[in-house]
Amino acid sequence: MTTNGESKFSYLLIGLGLGAIGGLMSVLLARKETRELLRERGRNSLDYLNEQAGKLRESADEIVKKGKEFIGPHFDSVKSDSVAQKQAFREERRENLGG
Repeated sequence: MTTNGESKFSYLLIGLGLGAIGGLMSVLLARKETRELLRERGRNSLDYLNEQAGKLRESADEIVKKGKEFIGPHFDSVKSDSVAQKQAFREERRENLGG
């Protein structure tokens, strides 16, 4: 015959076993929901980042356009000055090396 302590121990083992099985089943079911939730959040994050990148691109284009307007007519003279300076440097270098 079983004593009172032995029957309590068997009930404990049965309860632990059922709890473990229930826990594993809930984890397996929740895992699919978790993956779907993470996928959805990933899509939302990607959409948000693409939207922000588009806004950043637009503002950068505006800044470049304003910069070009600001530099405008002076840009050609700066470019020609730069070419003239390079040519003068080359001529000076030739004179120093040859002379």
